[in-house]
Amino acid sequence: MDTLRQRAFSHGDTLSSAPNYFFIEPHDTQEDIIRKAASVAPTGRQFTWQQNEFTAFTHFGINTFTDREWGDGKEAPMLFDPSDFNARQWVNVIKGAGMKMLILTAKHHDGFCLWPSRVTEHSVKNSSWKNGKGDMVAEVAAACQEAGIRFGVYLSPWDRHEASYGDSPVYNEFFRNQLRELLTNYGEISEVWFDGACGEGPNGKRQVYDWPSYYRVVRELQPNAVIFGFGPDVRWVGTESGVGRETEWSVIPDVIQPVDSLSENNTFTADEMFIPGDRMADDLGSRERLLEAKTLYWYPSEADVSIRPGWFYHAGQDSLVKTPQQLVDIYFNSVGRNSVLLLNIPPDRRGKISDPDIQSLEGMRRLLDRIFESNFLAGAAVSSSSEIEGFEARFLTDGNPDTYWSADPAETTATIEITLQEPQLFDVLQLRENIRAGQRIEQFYLEVWQGERWQRICQGTTVGYQRLLRFAPVKAHRIRLVISQSRLNPELMEAGVYSTM
Repeated sequence: MDTLRQRAFSHGDTLSSAPNYFFIEPHDTQEDIIRKAASVAPTGRQFTWQQNEFTAFTHFGINTFTDREWGDGKEAPMLFDPSDFNARQWVNVIKGAGMKMLILTAKHHDGFCLWPSRVTEHSVKNSSWKNGKGDMVAEVAAACQEAGIRFGVYLSPWDRHEASYGDSPVYNEFFRNQLRELLTNYGEISEVWFDGACGEGPNGKRQVYDWPSYYRVVRELQPNAVIFGFGPDVRWVGTESGVGRETEWSVIPDVIQPVDSLSENNTFTADEMFIPGDRMADDLGSRERLLEAKTLYWYPSEADVSIRPGWFYHAGQDSLVKTPQQLVDIYFNSVGRNSVLLLNIPPDRRGKISDPDIQSLEGMRRLLDRIFESNFLAGAAVSSSSEIEGFEARFLTDGNPDTYWSADPAETTATIEITLQEPQLFDVLQLRENIRAGQRIEQFYLEVWQGERWQRICQGTTVGYQRLLRFAPVKAHRIRLVISQSRLNPELMEAGVYSTM
């Protein structure tokens, strides 16, 4: 690699010596490009975020009281008046469901702020709630900190109330000021959530967001926070179904701009070179896409979905809450497809999560706990066709996230054979790559020994942080995982087989 160009592009906080980007040089061969793609790794903040696996969104605001999804910014603040708001109830429900972070909609498109913002009158300070003395962001942040779960904020760039919207320089400073308020007064913020919604302001002009300046505010005030969506740390999966791609790459091309000429004294950050936008194509990171790239970047996906048809609470949707089994299916198709699941749970007009939502979440948690209670590979005998001393296949079943198996650097395929202590009936495969070194596996399949031959029971493409596959129940004593294609020598942190029965 070009060491100057690698040195001159700073990727921020570091998890390991591996970078979270690469430039493609004109002289790079196809082999060079694939090797670089396999060597891109997450930053520390990205890896910490990925470990959340399952997080909560709470849409709550003026729309809750007007029974709308999108407000127009003309709503009277006095309408906001939850009768029995309880942030601890939110957090207890969310934590009980197994979610590790709560992201609060601090301001939606209508511009109404759930904190007493100094830069607008359209906020809780002019509401009926607590006679204008309340601060919902403060109460939710405190409840999260008390319960030991992370806290994040969604601040809508589109503001249909603010008069300066459309006067781009003026509104950008207004928005930065709101960001500063949220990022300085409420303790640690783990995720800042931006969408790209953008309309015309009162002057008839479309607002031009100054994204790099927003990122600078976040990095200055909350350096450990990831920036989602129209931000350089985490991307939107591309739908609001909570379903990730069956082939979900975290390394994708041309998220950052190429830098054609750098001197040794010049430095650039990923934030400055980031190209905001939604990445929605079915194929984001295949070899074919990579070979056309000018840059490669670690950009993992977050899959969002609401537990109800709408994002805000509507009493008419109480009978339409997703069932526990539907939520489990979403979990397998998001967390189990190398994404973090962001599940929206909208509180009602009381300011509490409603009973139908709670019942569904509790049912989902029971189902997941039952499935993942016992890893049938625990205590099994494990061997592999290739391994490095100190990174043997036996580490795949030790339950320790700090150990992993690695094939020899010269190998891009491998076979791992596992003999269970006794025959078991199972229908779920779990795999986790050692993404601290990159994402490498492109194709794999699982086989079981059926007396006289090996029988293939499932197959997949990418693994990434976690892959979950369900298949028809099978009873077996010996199983074999075959990694048939990998960009570099494959590395797996964990493997498991489970039963949904």
